[in-house]
Amino acid sequence: MAKINSKTNLSYKDSGVDLKTYQESMSRLPKLLKRTHCPRVMPWNNGFAGLFALDFNGGLFSRNYQEPVLVSGTDGVGTKLKVAQMLDRHDSVGIDLVAMCVNDTICCGAEPLFFLDYVAMAADDPGLLEQIVAGISAGCLESDAALIGGETAIMPDLYQPGDYDLAGFCVGIVEKSQLIDGSASVPGDVVLGIASNGIHSNGFSLVRKIVFEHAGLSPEDKVDFCEQTIGELLLQPTQLYARATREVLNHNHDEAVVHGIAHITGGGLHENLARVLPTTVDALITPDSWPVPPVFPWMQNLGGVESDEMHRVFNMGIGLTMVVSADYVESIQQQLAGIGLESWAIGKIVDGCGESRWA
Repeated sequence: MAKINSKTNLSYKDSGVDLKTYQESMSRLPKLLKRTHCPRVMPWNNGFAGLFALDFNGGLFSRNYQEPVLVSGTDGVGTKLKVAQMLDRHDSVGIDLVAMCVNDTICCGAEPLFFLDYVAMAADDPGLLEQIVAGISAGCLESDAALIGGETAIMPDLYQPGDYDLAGFCVGIVEKSQLIDGSASVPGDVVLGIASNGIHSNGFSLVRKIVFEHAGLSPEDKVDFCEQTIGELLLQPTQLYARATREVLNHNHDEAVVHGIAHITGGGLHENLARVLPTTVDALITPDSWPVPPVFPWMQNLGGVESDEMHRVFNMGIGLTMVVSADYVESIQQQLAGIGLESWAIGKIVDGCGESRWA
């Protein structure tokens, strides 16, 4: 039996968790949460959970729900975090975290209500945590979602120094009568593709293998098609689409002109669009009907990646699709342009069996 040294006074700090530093980290966060709050966020000082009222009596926040349906989504940022850690820049990945969750939640027509985050770290680092949560707070502001809480886990035995991981959780709401599930899509509808702003947060295991391992480039290197370094290019935060969908749905509130919405993430355009199609129709996508951002052919050439693989892994310039009534395509495109988003008619709905395919 091992001999126990009775004179050793072990503490939590000896195991790698410093409670004083943890308290400093926590003290930096309330202001980042508070700026995202609306009157529906209910105070519970020192409580164990966040409180959010579905309705609010009077004014701008009154909704008068009849049959409210709660909508939830959770996601992470993936190995894009490795690029952030290479550059020691951690503010933008918080926006990615919000976008990956919120962009899924809005696909049924939901309004994002609130967001929670989970940050796992090797050791307490108040400055690092503040950068991350500042990005999360910024993403919530842009999505009109309240950041009402979260969890920071310090686990030195699971993470190497400097490593961390993120997960997020979004809750939204939609009236049952206004739920968009794709079932209303009919032949003659148009597939509208809304622009991504780059790679977003999918496929970064392949991105990193192509750029850093195969091509031997560094984050500080410049690329020839823009003024950014490779690191800046890869850390471009994911486009948020909450305001875009709200603009379109509110503008066409009395007509059900949007029949399906798909967030284009891992699996690419065809796989994600097929998820919102009924089994009676197909989406026929027209090749070359939108401009592919130069980051994608650049990576494809660097790694010698097949075109089918590029379209299966990456968004290729389309971050969100809407299946819409043909008569409203021009109007919806004008609404999207009004908030700074490009869009293109990239395909049409035809009789089929629930697939998305090239024309």
